[in-house]
Amino acid sequence: MRRSDREITDREELLEVMGRCDVCRLALNDGAGWPYLLPLNFGLGEEDGKLVLYFHGAAEGRKYELIARDPRASFEMDCAHRLVTDEARGYCTMEYESVIGRGRLEIVPEEGKLAALRALMAHYHEAGFPFSHAALPRTTVMKLTVEHMTGKRRKKAAK
Repeated sequence: MRRSDREITDREELLEVMGRCDVCRLALNDGAGWPYLLPLNFGLGEEDGKLVLYFHGAAEGRKYELIARDPRASFEMDCAHRLVTDEARGYCTMEYESVIGRGRLEIVPEEGKLAALRALMAHYHEAGFPFSHAALPRTTVMKLTVEHMTGKRRKKAAK
């Protein structure tokens, strides 16, 4: 990372940033030389000491074809955006927090879907938020096991 003074390396701090984000962008290999990028709602979990991200979608679509061919994926999420301007100097910049990483995707089997969807709901709602289970049969849930991640933060220095 070029700006190591902005790097976030502490796992708990990275998780705090992720907790403030509301969209995760997932990049898949389309096999034709172009990345396939999609914004998704997400949930956080842990399995065998590893961070996992959960995503959901319709029962079919291009992303599932791409995952079946190559389960490797990169992800990015960002939050805490604030434009900072200095009119006297003709300068502007942006404050932000972000996390990027990579891992491998897999489709969650039927018996794991409910727990994964609860993790998704917990990210956006208070604990125990009730949701209809009627959509479970027509919902596909994906899990990305994070293999590497790093974060970055830009905050304006206090005067």
